Amino acid sequence: MTTPPYQPGYAPGYSDKSKVVAGILGILLGTFGAGRFYTGHTKIAVLQLVVSLVTCGFGALWGLIDGILVLVNGGTDAQGRPLRD
Repeated sequence: MTTPPYQPGYAPGYSDKSKVVAGILGILLGTFGAGRFYTGHTKIAVLQLVVSLVTCGFGALWGLIDGILVLVNGGTDAQGRPLRD
């Protein structure tokens, strides 16, 4: 197993994705799963999209709440690394 390359500008072990961007995408485009697509969680993103379509848009609340939680608590990327600030 190889070590991922060092990413200058933030501590090792942190994602190159921003929690602010992920949260804003989740709030504004949560219906389409954009915040989850951004962080690499494609299965959850597709599920958000399907739920929003099946419920005629009421599933967008999931994306809104998810975006707020990412902004408040942070989150992880698809590799399990915490999102940077």
